[in-house]
Amino acid sequence: ITNRPAIANSWYADYEKFIGPGSGYYFVSNVDALQGKKYVITREQFINDVLPQKHGNASFFGIIEFVSMQDLKGAKVFGGKFDKLREVSETPWDVLIIDEAHEGVDTYKTDIALYKIKRKFTLHLSGTPFKALANDKFRDDAIFNWTYADEQKAKREWTPGEDGEAENPYETLPQLNLYTYQMSEIVRDELVQGIEIQGETEEYAFDLNTFFEVKNGRFVHDGSVDKFLDALTSQEKYPFSTKALRDELKHTFWLLNRVDSARLLAKKLEEHPVFGQYKIILAAGDGKIDDDDANEESFKKVTDAIAANDRTITLSVGQLTTGVTVPEWTAVLMLSNIKSPALYMQAAFRAQNPCLFRIGNDFYRKERAYVFDFDPARTLTIFEEFANDLYSDTAKGRGDTETRKERVRELLNFFPVIGEDDEGEMILLDAEKVLSIPRKIRSQEVVRRGFMSNYLFQSISNIFGAPQEVIDIINTFSPVSEPKQPKDVKKDDMKDIPLDEDGNVKLPEEYVIGQATEVFGEKIYGDVEVPVNRVIDDIAEASKRAAESDDGLARLKESIRKDAVVPILEKAKEAYEGAIKSSEAKKLEAKITEEAGRMVGKAHLDLTTRQDAIERERKEALNAAPPQEKEAINKAYDEQRKQAADEFKKTVSETVDELLHHAGEEIVTVVETRQNEEKKKTVEDTIRDHLRGFSRTIPSFLMAYGSDAVTLENFDQIIPDEVFQEVTSITLEQFRFLRDGGPYTDSETGEEKVFDGKLFDPVVFNDSVKEFMRLKAKLADYFDESNTEDIFDYIPPQKTNQIFTPKWVVAKMVDMLEEENPGCFDDPDKTFADLYMKSGLYITEIVKRLYRSEKMKALIPDDKARIRHILGKQVYGMTPTRIIYLIATNYILGFDEALKDTATHFVQADAAEAAKNGTLAEVVERAFGE
Repeated sequence: ITNRPAIANSWYADYEKFIGPGSGYYFVSNVDALQGKKYVITREQFINDVLPQKHGNASFFGIIEFVSMQDLKGAKVFGGKFDKLREVSETPWDVLIIDEAHEGVDTYKTDIALYKIKRKFTLHLSGTPFKALANDKFRDDAIFNWTYADEQKAKREWTPGEDGEAENPYETLPQLNLYTYQMSEIVRDELVQGIEIQGETEEYAFDLNTFFEVKNGRFVHDGSVDKFLDALTSQEKYPFSTKALRDELKHTFWLLNRVDSARLLAKKLEEHPVFGQYKIILAAGDGKIDDDDANEESFKKVTDAIAANDRTITLSVGQLTTGVTVPEWTAVLMLSNIKSPALYMQAAFRAQNPCLFRIGNDFYRKERAYVFDFDPARTLTIFEEFANDLYSDTAKGRGDTETRKERVRELLNFFPVIGEDDEGEMILLDAEKVLSIPRKIRSQEVVRRGFMSNYLFQSISNIFGAPQEVIDIINTFSPVSEPKQPKDVKKDDMKDIPLDEDGNVKLPEEYVIGQATEVFGEKIYGDVEVPVNRVIDDIAEASKRAAESDDGLARLKESIRKDAVVPILEKAKEAYEGAIKSSEAKKLEAKITEEAGRMVGKAHLDLTTRQDAIERERKEALNAAPPQEKEAINKAYDEQRKQAADEFKKTVSETVDELLHHAGEEIVTVVETRQNEEKKKTVEDTIRDHLRGFSRTIPSFLMAYGSDAVTLENFDQIIPDEVFQEVTSITLEQFRFLRDGGPYTDSETGEEKVFDGKLFDPVVFNDSVKEFMRLKAKLADYFDESNTEDIFDYIPPQKTNQIFTPKWVVAKMVDMLEEENPGCFDDPDKTFADLYMKSGLYITEIVKRLYRSEKMKALIPDDKARIRHILGKQVYGMTPTRIIYLIATNYILGFDEALKDTATHFVQADAAEAAKNGTLAEVVERAFGE
């Protein structure tokens, strides 16, 4: 049963085609356009004539009724304005099924409407119930899982019934395929040049929303957007690159972040040599590409365009992403940086629906559907969440690693992911790659930032239960990007911040109640109840005089807002002495007012529904009664109206009283939670600043002592304690305490306690070490002119004397040396010394000049002999510390492991100190002879 005209017409066409008149099935609808058609009956006919009939030996037990939420909320009996669907509110239903239950079923109007449906049970259906599961909205035994993987497994393993005639009900459902691409080639220029922001050049970090950002009517990265569209249609691995691929992707859905981006992209597509052959549909904003473009309802615009065009592209920023079926869509292009798994997967599944289409005289079924994405880290993170967060045992990060990996593995069987390998080739990803690629991308970010990335740190909230010893260790590190007045972590800053076991701010309930009473007192509640009760009386009085009070609820909500919520907020502002932000006050006002509307709205709906029923019954009674009984009948029904009004007054008064006390507690909770979160964030940010003072030393240690085998677990075993302390200012034992935690004695109570440690993320740390060592090996050959960077680009300046001269400065200075000493690199007897090496870059630049000299080549033709001569007899160097000695020599000799046994003249000696003492000549002679 449905009364939605579009749905009813569509379903009746299916009824005629697949079921047919004479089948014994009735088509039930009150839609005017269908009345009079064969076998169409009204709901009243169905209830009164069909249900009582016997069909064979069985009775017709009941009905299934389909009602849209929009239709429901428009009905008077559910809080709307139209006199319809009364039977839905009057029928005692066995079960209410809410489809697409993630779509705002907790909103005010929906809550009011569903409140009026009498039912024994409620079933919520959702393909993406991530939020409900994460928030434990349902008990475990109230959740039934049937996921996309289950569906595709059932399709693959379907066996017919005993009669052998049953069709596979899942046969028509296509398999989804996810392709994810890195955009590094397309945005290479931005990655190299950076992006100018307010006159300063900042690092360019790729982000889809930023990539398609519009300013002054143009894409900020206009040239790159053009490259992107060209790549889609020309580069072999991209989806529209061949005619065969374009034939499979005739109708696609593209999702962006902003309306202006979608509108501008639509114009670019229309002007593109390949995409210009497609009909471009803008389902965003007002739906206009140009001002004179007609504004059509999005769904109709899409279906009409597909019917009239062989190829279409639909652009959207949110419309048509849920609850809509366009069978012809075969792919979704994710051009928006969606972080929510629910929103992402709802959009992704727009392409995964059955479709039968015709090519010539042959019919085909859509076997595959596609999602194309261009942000691998985000994509694969969401894929992992989709595999795990639909199960209560692995939702919200629960479950062990193997269980989570197995869920990913199972989903990949039916939802394959194709991504780029290190060489840019598209390969089928296994569970390990799905889990590791986001990690790899994070590790690249850590290395790119010289290990000064917050990705490295975890469980920072552990610091709030840490002993003073830990605070002292952390304060030893100089904070990176030091403020004008460097700030240390203080134990006192952490006191009185209420945290739960997960480290989140959570105010104790008894504190909230006590604080609300202290802030507002009892008088404020009494003061605000008086005007609100006056409005309640007015509504009740109006209800006696008329069948309904159209503006009653609106006046009541406004009175609660003006006479209750606003005074309470004003009182709170005084009590908190300006600490409540104006934006915060507005949100609180809106939230509390909406909650009030939700609570009194149900009572008001009960009142108007009951009044409506009383008046219908009065009318029927008066029509059937003789004149002499009409006065008594009116009196009886007036009494019923008065009783209903009195009950309404009582219910709403109690509700408002409860609401006002709750409002005070809500204000205290929101304001003080925010204040405590700000205090917590300040402490945590200070801790991270200091920890970055430590983490910036990691690349130096890896240059000196590193290998692929280094992990967070053995990091302390590769470095001598004295070197570690010299560079970091703390001992290895102190580092272990930060990393592993351990027992300690509370200095205030003398109690034995345990600090959990775990300030560093071992997965990110270990992945980043491997990435750094890979990069070090890649850049080791400083003779390779294609390397425009060197490993020291990834080693930040240290607190000590490890500040490395940029490569271009080194080259410029060596050029000047040669200008002032022509031919100096052509003489095998010339010697060169860097008496204060820190990276070895000067020596490597000199080695390269000597090695490439044509005269040197003529004198020593053998390449290996020439390099050994240069390293053994022409270059000399001193380093002030052991770690710098290892960094410099590893770099100078790192391009060829075979050279490690070459006798060289590199020594550890502090030439700067010797120069100050006037002993430099003696130090040099002692190190190198005459």
